[in-house]
Amino acid sequence: MPTIPSVARIWRARTRRDVADEYEPYLSKGGIPPLKETALGFQLFREDREKETWFTFVSYWADMEAMSDFTKGEPTKVHLLPRDDEYLIEKPDRVEICLILVDEQGLR
Repeated sequence: MPTIPSVARIWRARTRRDVADEYEPYLSKGGIPPLKETALGFQLFREDREKETWFTFVSYWADMEAMSDFTKGEPTKVHLLPRDDEYLIEKPDRVEICLILVDEQGLR
C-alpha cells in the first residue's frame, strides 16, 4: 500500500521574465533529482507575469521526520542551486511547511 503524504514543503522564487526560459530547465535539472530519490512526489509550477516569472516547487512527504531527514534536520532551510544568484530577483529566505488537511485529487 502506498504511503500517504501528510506534509507539503513549498519553495517559491521569482526571476526576471527574460531569463525564465533559461532558468526553468536549470531548476528542473538541479532540483528534481534529489526529490526523485526521497520525496513521495513533487510538482513544479510556473507563473509568467508581465515582467517576472514565479516558480513554485511543492514536494510531498510522509511526515515531518521524513522531510527533516532530507533537509538534514532543518525543514525550512532553503537549498539554493549554485547559479541561483544569476537568475533569482532575490533569494528566498525560507520555505513553507504545510500539513495536508485534504487530499482529494480525483483528476479527470
